[in-house]
Amino acid sequence: MKPEKASILIVEDEPKMRRVLELQLAEEGFRARTAGDAETGLQLLSKEPFDVIVTDFKLPGMSGLEFLHAVKRVNADLPVVIMTAYGTVETAVDAMKAGASDYVLKPFSLAELVLVIRKELDSHHLRQENRDLREALGHRYEYKNIVARSDKMQAVLALVERVAPTNSTVLIGGESGVGKDLVARAIHEHSQRANGPFVKINSTAIPETLLESELFGYEKGAFSGAMTNKPGKFELADKGTLFLDEIGDVPGAIQVKLLRVLQDREFERLGSTKTLKVDVRLVAATNRDLRAALEEGTFREDLYYRLNVVAIDIPPLREHKEDIPALAEFFLEKSARESGKKVQGITPQAMKLLMDFHWPGNIRELQNVLERAVTLSSGEMLDARDIHIDSAPRRASADSAAAALPEGMTLEQWEEEMLREALKRANGNKSQAARALGLSRNALRYRLSKMGVPDPPDKE
Repeated sequence: MKPEKASILIVEDEPKMRRVLELQLAEEGFRARTAGDAETGLQLLSKEPFDVIVTDFKLPGMSGLEFLHAVKRVNADLPVVIMTAYGTVETAVDAMKAGASDYVLKPFSLAELVLVIRKELDSHHLRQENRDLREALGHRYEYKNIVARSDKMQAVLALVERVAPTNSTVLIGGESGVGKDLVARAIHEHSQRANGPFVKINSTAIPETLLESELFGYEKGAFSGAMTNKPGKFELADKGTLFLDEIGDVPGAIQVKLLRVLQDREFERLGSTKTLKVDVRLVAATNRDLRAALEEGTFREDLYYRLNVVAIDIPPLREHKEDIPALAEFFLEKSARESGKKVQGITPQAMKLLMDFHWPGNIRELQNVLERAVTLSSGEMLDARDIHIDSAPRRASADSAAAALPEGMTLEQWEEEMLREALKRANGNKSQAARALGLSRNALRYRLSKMGVPDPPDKE
């Protein structure tokens, strides 16, 4: 029988570190087993089940990366968290490409590691439950105002189905226009907080100087123009859900306050010393790569782990084009009803135009195109001449970019070449190379590791 406690395998060659991790995880309610090398770890793995593996990258004998490959051959779904030194971030990136679930940089706090483990446990259990449920029932998920016929979007809704009844913080990722707000609302409407408020705030739509007061409220006289007390979005969302869109653009000072609310469920209004308690579920969204923001130093690592308890990534429309016919029908019917037009369908020629386009603006752009087509149509069927896709500026832009690239070289190859050239001209000085490229030093390091380019030692 599998033990009720989550079972963690720790592979670490340093005895003191191994013992500290074992004791700390036991105090957190886990069942912890340890191994001093990868070979011993594989022996334990063959004898008993584990829920998460935490392994050092540098191990005697078999390396951490080799151990990761061996684990994935035994159980491809088992989460593996890599521990690695700060100066070897590129090794962690290699491990993520090889199937690692996450990594922590040494030195790390034990609280940080526990957060990562709990996040991986939640995600792993959700994936298992989703797979078991889908296999057992062959269920197709349907949500109001969300069209999802493709397997990729069904996988998104399967996650929504499992996470909605919980109180877990959710981080929704995806390009602009993919429908992150609809997924956030679906989570709220199928949660235990459905009768409470759903409050949305877009951090990019509010000036940085006003964002703090919008989130946390203010007291009369807190600043010039504060004539009355005003509650913030957190107070308004009490007993409900707060959807914070574009969280990757939240300034650092406000990130600190957000972390406190997530940890302690309390805050103060601007100009007040009174601590307010709130019961709010936070659903955040971003179209940025928060991993890159971590490396660039623009997003707090502790806040990232607090937010990323359950991650839901929505694919761009170009990756699930099989949903376009149903989406087109949905938007056509909605626009015809709202405009009073008697448009009843769309011709195969018009549908081909929609299917062949790459939709950089995703579902939002498709909706706008269908709404305009219905508004300007004169018949009962939308034809190809009714579909006006504003592709010329993008195509010209793409042609210009392609013309600027050396013949036979991709954009990724060109970027790598530019990085190497900048480092060469700076004689290996990363700070100088980063300035020449208009990047921060950490951003340069991140790009080097992401592209698999060795991060040379500093020559500073």
